[in-house]
Amino acid sequence: MAFSFNLQIDDPMKYILVFCALVLGGACIAQPVARQHLNFDEGWKFHLGHATDPHRDFNYGIGNILAKTGDAAHTAISMDLDDKGWDSVRLPHDWVVTLPFAHVANGDVDAHGYHAVGGLFPENSIGWYRKTFAISRADSGKRFVVQFDGVFRDSKVWINNCYLGGHFSGYSGSSYDITDFVRFDGKNTIVVRVDASQYEGWFYEGAGIYRHTWLNVYDNLHIAQDGGVYVRTSSMGDKTTVTVTTKVENRNIQAVSATVMTYITDRTGKRLAQSKEQPLSLAINGKGEIEDSMALTGAERWSLENPYLYRCVALIRSGGKTVDSLTVKFGVRTVTVDKDKGLFLNGKPVKIQGVCCHQDHAGVGSALPDYLQYYRIQLLKEMGVNGYRTSHNPPTPELLDACDSLGMLVLDETRLLNSGTEYGAEWEKLILRDRNHPCVFMWSIGNEEWMIQTSNWGKRIAQNQVLKQQELDPSRTSTYAANVGNVWHGVNEVIPVRGFNYNLNGLDPYRKEHPDQPIMGTEVASTVSSRGIFYKDTVNAYVPDYDSVAPPWASTAEYWWRIAAGREWFMGGFAWTGFDYRGEPTPYRWPNINSHFGIMDMCGFPKTVYYYYQSWWTDKDVLHIAPHWNWKGREGQSIPVWVNTNADNVELLLNGKSLGKKDMPRNGHLEWMVNYAPGRLEAVAYKKGRKLTAVVQTTGEPYRIVVRPAKNSLTADGSDAAVFNITVVDKLGLEVPDASNLVHFSVTGNAHIIGVGNGDPSSHEPDKYTTGGWQRRLFNGKCQVIIQSGSAGQSGAHSGDVGFRAEGEGLQSGTATLRSIF
Repeated sequence: MAFSFNLQIDDPMKYILVFCALVLGGACIAQPVARQHLNFDEGWKFHLGHATDPHRDFNYGIGNILAKTGDAAHTAISMDLDDKGWDSVRLPHDWVVTLPFAHVANGDVDAHGYHAVGGLFPENSIGWYRKTFAISRADSGKRFVVQFDGVFRDSKVWINNCYLGGHFSGYSGSSYDITDFVRFDGKNTIVVRVDASQYEGWFYEGAGIYRHTWLNVYDNLHIAQDGGVYVRTSSMGDKTTVTVTTKVENRNIQAVSATVMTYITDRTGKRLAQSKEQPLSLAINGKGEIEDSMALTGAERWSLENPYLYRCVALIRSGGKTVDSLTVKFGVRTVTVDKDKGLFLNGKPVKIQGVCCHQDHAGVGSALPDYLQYYRIQLLKEMGVNGYRTSHNPPTPELLDACDSLGMLVLDETRLLNSGTEYGAEWEKLILRDRNHPCVFMWSIGNEEWMIQTSNWGKRIAQNQVLKQQELDPSRTSTYAANVGNVWHGVNEVIPVRGFNYNLNGLDPYRKEHPDQPIMGTEVASTVSSRGIFYKDTVNAYVPDYDSVAPPWASTAEYWWRIAAGREWFMGGFAWTGFDYRGEPTPYRWPNINSHFGIMDMCGFPKTVYYYYQSWWTDKDVLHIAPHWNWKGREGQSIPVWVNTNADNVELLLNGKSLGKKDMPRNGHLEWMVNYAPGRLEAVAYKKGRKLTAVVQTTGEPYRIVVRPAKNSLTADGSDAAVFNITVVDKLGLEVPDASNLVHFSVTGNAHIIGVGNGDPSSHEPDKYTTGGWQRRLFNGKCQVIIQSGSAGQSGAHSGDVGFRAEGEGLQSGTATLRSIF
């Protein structure tokens, strides 16, 4: 197959499948499989349109594009439009992250982080995308389907001047069969108009084709696009039954006869079990399904510690050859919800130590490279997190892949509690897409629907969604994130697992009145803090970096976790939030442009509360002192000192003099008030007889930049990414925790910078520099740079390593080198 764009196959097993004598009754035969899942991210052009002025929107709304099929009416959908002056972009792409901030008196603009997008900014709220590609005539007779994993929002799609369809939500995928419109051996142009003038949430959402795009190529007789292979397991002792349902569609111009079979491999590709071939006859446009069961003995269980993934391969054979196949990763695990004892994974009790997260990250907005999904999940696991709530929308598929691979339970949430035609379909689509992921342990039908959640009609909507979930995925159950306390009427009457958003004073009374309903904390805490700031600053909109401040509806981390840890029947909960995110500035507004709720900031740098959770959520030796000890001008003044640890007791010493020894309360922290004197503040703790120490010291002035790459290699595939975390040290090598130097960045080799950040919730510095000159100021001693690789075959690509350099005035430069993998 000849294409004019870069191809990227998501699983090498889709190239070749080997059918041995056991299956074919003959010698081993290697056969190429027709189905391809081709990355479609490269080669796009982008230009802003206009939501209210058709003349600035390429005549959209003036040209009569609906009168005749293929009539572009001199608009941007024309395949002959001259787009040489448009920006060249690679997907995923979020155009909002480059927009300026706008201080306007509007609650929705505030909630979205003051970026100039939405109904008040028509000049920034329409985006046009175009891509030209070629398909060889040799591949005619196949089906071609373009798949968008996420476009924010209200997208319309055309190919070769012909309208394909539209999709209103920015959080779910859409697919379009382009087979009838393809021009073989010629130019094909796909055009997408994105309208982000209507917000969908109350947090930063970005705009654009911000998730991956794919071209799926398969036979007219094929496995269904949505939910085509459904794998579920049941285990008793060391015996596991794997049941597979394969849905097949026939788009040939004649009826066909075929066979369907499935087999299972381990992660190395070794075949462990397989079904018999089952016959299937389908009429023109017919659909059918086959169910197979296979047995595994001694299967590895998917768990938080050992997230083992098997592969299930479904095959369709017709006319003596394999015409389609699809590989699905799955895990063998059991999830049990007990009203009295909580959650069990593989028969072992698991208290949910979870976080809620939005989907944006420093520097890149909502358009995260896949690597960042793994980077963020690994940061959470290091803190002790075992659960992730996808608040408040379906996640990108790569997030679930990361959770499958790294071992993280997921509460998978839909965007809106609504059983109408469109949102009902969104709910079904979510379940069909994600039900094979072992990380997904429960579904969430919605969040804080305060208009309907205590009403009879809210109850009816919820009942419909619960029944649909049980129909499509009876192996799991569902919850609803209710921001009410001891309230039964409405959604809570029909939801299988009661979810508490805050309101924990109603927890015990609710349990007493409804002892047969399992309970979990779907959203808890909402502590607000600014990393590295240890005093209230209303001018710059900073909150002290202790677990001490929470909005009226919320609580500190310590308050909710003591409640959760002390109640066996309470399944645990999801703290708001794992990371800071753009929008929802609380408790301040402008100049604050992102949240303070994160346990880590937008870059993933820990705040003080991080060490509280790590102390009680892990078995690691944790001993952390806050604040830093650079308080020039405050000599003799009293400084609050917090120590987080899971040790038995702690002694605090200033310049060698003891300030007292205290026992550590379970699920608590320790505090001292210390009169500041420059020098060395040391904590000495004992944990089961072992000595632990932690030190903060008064430092000198910044002297040298330190660059710490999060990994040591970069794959030259055009999509891999790497994170560089930047700090500065003084002449003694001590990290300077209050440094604010401006640092400049450059890259050599086959890579480029795609974003910068520093975790400052009031910083109005650009996240992106489209013309070069990348820089960022340190915020309390830290900033971050994200780079992305170039493609191995792209023009100007270098075959050597990738070099990174950070420089600042009056500072020794810092460098790092990543090995390029081709």
